[in-house]
Amino acid sequence: MIDSKLFTPASIGPLTLRNRTIRSAAFESMCPGNVPSQQLLDYHRSVAAGGVGMTTIAYAAVAQSGLSFDRQLWMRPEIVPGLKDITDAIHKEGAAAGIQLGHCGNMSHKSICGVTPVGASSGFNLYSPTFVRGLRKDELPAMAKAYGRSVNLAREAGFDAVEIHAGHGYLISQFLSPYTNHRKDEYGGSLENRMRFMDMVMEEVMQAAGSDMAVLVKMNMRDGFKGGMEIDETMQVAKRLVQDGAQALVLSGGFVSKAPMYVMRGEMPIKTMTHYMNCWWLKYGVRMAGKWMIPAVPFKEAYFLEDALKFRTEIKDIPLVYVGGLVSREKIDEVLNHGFEFVQMARALLNEPGFVNRMREEEKARCNCKHSNYCIARMYTIEMACHQHLREELPASLKKEIEKLEKK
Repeated sequence: MIDSKLFTPASIGPLTLRNRTIRSAAFESMCPGNVPSQQLLDYHRSVAAGGVGMTTIAYAAVAQSGLSFDRQLWMRPEIVPGLKDITDAIHKEGAAAGIQLGHCGNMSHKSICGVTPVGASSGFNLYSPTFVRGLRKDELPAMAKAYGRSVNLAREAGFDAVEIHAGHGYLISQFLSPYTNHRKDEYGGSLENRMRFMDMVMEEVMQAAGSDMAVLVKMNMRDGFKGGMEIDETMQVAKRLVQDGAQALVLSGGFVSKAPMYVMRGEMPIKTMTHYMNCWWLKYGVRMAGKWMIPAVPFKEAYFLEDALKFRTEIKDIPLVYVGGLVSREKIDEVLNHGFEFVQMARALLNEPGFVNRMREEEKARCNCKHSNYCIARMYTIEMACHQHLREELPASLKKEIEKLEKK
């Protein structure tokens, strides 16, 4: 395809990627004990070897209080050598290496993060379930500095880019959204106030990033439910992020605690999810109430495109990264032709790490992901994996559930 931009180089701040594809920061769940593993290295090396422009390690917590899972990275000096092994492996395959930095806010439990979970406001998180303590005003500067420290650690570990997670209902998003921010001080109320913590974080991030690291920010275009943020406010957030120095925006949506399938689309295979859970009461609770807790949202290719085009019209100064439901070369070319500089994929590259290389050879290339969301269902307990490539035999009940979902 002569007019395709897909395999042309493009830049984010100081970083130039060999093509327009990025492995999005979908949580791998490959870091038992909160440290990088050989499994994490092998996976990202396979994606880099598969031709991607940049692969992004997901959801690294900037502080212990920011951990949602016991198989999640926690940024601290002792893990730098292990991360350096991963970035070296990625670079050897010709790809750039990015890492997503974030804090889960209220989406945790004391048994995981070591403290009563903190968020924009105090309350009760039904999805953990646990009580949550609102961060005090005097704690916010130190929390923002944790992001800056993590950027410096990322540089030391050989990363070319950081992606700051300001979406999906995690800590920055909890400050931005009126659904989770009920503060009465200058960090709550108006949108201008709700953006203050984000501004504080970005000041620390940009100072740490300096002139040699690319800075992307993942943000919500909509929270995905009534009472959450809508485009009128998130457009202002996007424009503020440009002012704050972000060098690219990743346009996403949804709240993992309220509208998880708005982020990922399709249905959550509840039997599969509970099959891997260790906690007996959580297992039975989710099995009984899972369909209510995790309502389905229909999948379609490029499901965020309509909203993302509104941001493309308004945001001209920096690259925009499209993410959401890309599984074919044809649709990727369409998105790029709409003026987006980059595309991100996760499930497509889990299903086929070499998908980018195949797209180079085939104009009609399409990955074989069938959207059962098996990979996501097991991710909360063990590593993310595609059911099509498992070594172990799945129980008959799970096979049946997956087959049913793939026929929808």
